[in-house]
Amino acid sequence: MYKELIVIKVGTNVMTNRDNRIVRPVLNNLVRQIAQLYERNIMTILVSSGSVIAGKEVLGEASIKEKTQKRQVYSAIGQPRMMRLYYNIFHQYGMKCAQVLPTKRDFSPGLHRDNMINCCQGLLSEGVVPIANEDDAVSVTMSMFSDNDELATLIAQLMNADKLILLTDRDGLYNGHPDSEGSEVIEKVKPKEDLDRYIEESHKKEGEGRGGMGSKLNFAQMAAARNITTYIANGKKENTILDIMDGKQVGTEVSV
Repeated sequence: MYKELIVIKVGTNVMTNRDNRIVRPVLNNLVRQIAQLYERNIMTILVSSGSVIAGKEVLGEASIKEKTQKRQVYSAIGQPRMMRLYYNIFHQYGMKCAQVLPTKRDFSPGLHRDNMINCCQGLLSEGVVPIANEDDAVSVTMSMFSDNDELATLIAQLMNADKLILLTDRDGLYNGHPDSEGSEVIEKVKPKEDLDRYIEESHKKEGEGRGGMGSKLNFAQMAAARNITTYIANGKKENTILDIMDGKQVGTEVSV
């Protein structure tokens, strides 16, 4: 049995460049760190965005006008492509991965929730890394998660994870505009601490992702209130995950 379980969420802004193309070295760096943790008997559930971008790379600009249907199409095309990318990279490190596509009903008490737990527990017991993403091909309107930050938080709670790591393209939550001189990363945050004054539009980036820094902080505090220490950190840096697991000061830590 594994010694520790962590949930890592990697967003679209982490894995793409300015042209909204998936950067494979970023995915490789992510999997490399997960593989190194596996050698230390630490298992990971990965919550990964990217299916919509991946689908757009394959299809190009769709002729579909309706936004929801266009997103469904991109996701349906991009999801197997994302899994092929992950499968190949995990294979390079001698590891296996599996796809999990939850919807909101899977977290309500009952059979669906039990099946989610059983599936993830079974995969983890075999040393397989579950890769979760919202099933955008069928999850629309009221059945949607607000974003993958919410999905990662719900999975961390469902599986009683020890840590939740929300990777972004910023170094954490800043006490001012991230690009302004003198602005610094807030290193520690409490679950009920009011930091709305620091959540600005500057913490968001235009692109295909739905979540911004406000969403990350909200769900990080929610997880921390359930005794799951949560981190908001820069996923584009080389050893962010390993540094967090080694107890180094990285990003913004949200804990009781």
